[in-house]
Amino acid sequence: MTHTAVDVIRAKRDGHRLTDAQIDWVVDAYTRGVVADEQMSALAMAIYLNGMDAAETARWTRAMVDSGEKLTLDVGRPTVDKHSTGGVGDKITLPLAPLVAACGAAVPQLSGRGLGHTGGTLDKLESIPGWRAQLSVDEVTSQLRSVGAVICAATSGLAPADKKLYALRDVTSTVESIPLIASSIMSKKIAEGAEALVLDVKVGSGAFMKSLDQARALAEALVSIGVDHGLRISALLTDMSVPLGHAVGNAVEVAESVEVLRGNGPSDIVDLTVALAEEMLSRAGVDASPREVLASGEAYETWARMIRAQGGDPDAPLPTAEHKHTVTAPADGYLTTLDAYAVGVAAWRLGAGRARKEDPVQPGAGILCLAKPGDRVTEGQPLLELHTDTPDAIPAALEALGTGYAIGDTPPPTTPLVLDTVRG
Repeated sequence: MTHTAVDVIRAKRDGHRLTDAQIDWVVDAYTRGVVADEQMSALAMAIYLNGMDAAETARWTRAMVDSGEKLTLDVGRPTVDKHSTGGVGDKITLPLAPLVAACGAAVPQLSGRGLGHTGGTLDKLESIPGWRAQLSVDEVTSQLRSVGAVICAATSGLAPADKKLYALRDVTSTVESIPLIASSIMSKKIAEGAEALVLDVKVGSGAFMKSLDQARALAEALVSIGVDHGLRISALLTDMSVPLGHAVGNAVEVAESVEVLRGNGPSDIVDLTVALAEEMLSRAGVDASPREVLASGEAYETWARMIRAQGGDPDAPLPTAEHKHTVTAPADGYLTTLDAYAVGVAAWRLGAGRARKEDPVQPGAGILCLAKPGDRVTEGQPLLELHTDTPDAIPAALEALGTGYAIGDTPPPTTPLVLDTVRG
């Protein structure tokens, strides 16, 4: 049967289910340039407005996986990956990958760069002198065998349809579609070739999904796709109303991650790292205690080997910003609010993030959260420390913080880090 872009667009525009053949054709044709950007834009909007059912979403994902190569990871130990939907201060990948590797699994962590208020794992690691993100498939496989963990950029051959479609969705206001989000995430992870996957689906002001119901719907869609493709998969829904840890930025987050790997660091980072590690090891079928391994120093040694394997110097001083500005408490009381989105936007404006994918970032820019909700503070006590190489950016960062922090007479209620779990 001959397909045309107009027929596929019309079918979804009118609320019909796309057939497997239509999905296979349109994804392949778009990847090859036969379907034009304006036609795929119209289809993406039709999907945004009318949705796709679970079977459509699974087939769409499969077609995007089939648009490129799929890695085969024969590395001598179980392979398991983790994906976060993005947050503020979300440096968890940095201590998590070497920790899970130190426990006996292999972690092929293909990561991305930050955009807007959410930080990018590769941007953080590139603040380490000499470290490189681009590795060949052979280098990835070799490092997984020798070290057990790799954090790097995805190769261009993995799910090229997603790369094209992601950029298109970003400029056509069709990002906020659960079927398109789920298929985008899962096509890359399936092509990566890991046997198991744990998803960290963020919930709250600093997350893409603001409500628990939205996050659960996304988690269920992601897990359903994973099951359809034979993955051992689960999703943790975790709180992102407050920045994770104390550091938000690039080099400052690397420094905090190293503290965690050395057996210290903020309790929320440690607890979430351990919770995700336990889930990953369970999915991979590895019996180990990540909290004990973290305390032993083995995870830090794995981190150092991983950084060296990618050309970095784990002992080199990290970049620091030229200018600092301190925000102080306006009154005595308890810090009741520290809004993740406000802090993330402020850090972005200081130079820690980018507005466009091609924009540079400042490795030393960011924010240190010197107090967290529930802490007792006194008037004039430092709450936030802003770091930047461009002092002219400080007023805009302060404007972004706005009412993102507040002092009250009583401490706020505590929120658990892990709000729910969805397993396949």
